[in-house]
Amino acid sequence: MLKLLLAEDDLDLAQTLVQYLELEGFICDHVSNGIAGLNLIKQNSYDVLLLDINMPRLDGFGLCQLIREQGSDIPVLMLTARGQLDDKLLGFNAGADDYLIKPFEMEELLARVRALSHRRSGQVRKLTCGELQMNLSEKSLLRNGQALKLSPTGWRLLECLMRASPSPVTREALMDAVWGDDHPDSNSLKVHMYNLRKAVDGPFSEPLLHTISGVGFVIRPPGTGKTNV
Repeated sequence: MLKLLLAEDDLDLAQTLVQYLELEGFICDHVSNGIAGLNLIKQNSYDVLLLDINMPRLDGFGLCQLIREQGSDIPVLMLTARGQLDDKLLGFNAGADDYLIKPFEMEELLARVRALSHRRSGQVRKLTCGELQMNLSEKSLLRNGQALKLSPTGWRLLECLMRASPSPVTREALMDAVWGDDHPDSNSLKVHMYNLRKAVDGPFSEPLLHTISGVGFVIRPPGTGKTNV
């Protein structure tokens, strides 16, 4: 059963939305301001966030931007009466995944929530794996507080692996992420992965980056099982 958070300060609208979504089989928590929403997001695991823009204490833009900076990849659907292009661009720049203009039909809301629930957001600004932190906004990489430097290709490889973690990524998918349809020879990937492993794991006692024979590569925190075969 999918769990949603609705942050909406119009209490009549919020009650209507919660009742409708629960009748459709969702679990739906509700808050009326952004600070309360931020607290619940820290305490719970949600599949989709429904954020009104004009809320007291912390608006929808601010709430969305904060959770993205903290590394949250929960899909966000913005609900607002502000339908100008500039408003939409502000929402997307803050990390929203979709935008729904009030008033809207309940069936459209339901369809968009279900579509978002099948994926994680690509708008996350910070990726973490154990003590490794990758800040996409600042283009910085830290492990145990130590700054690491990567080549542009190494950065794209690591971002692909971090977004998939703890699941493995095939060699084909990695080459697609870095080179698109124009794949180099297989030795190029081997060289770049060797350099990536040296940068991420070389100075440290426990490896994060593992090779999975016949599959590809995975990045996982220490102690999550043997993956290097």
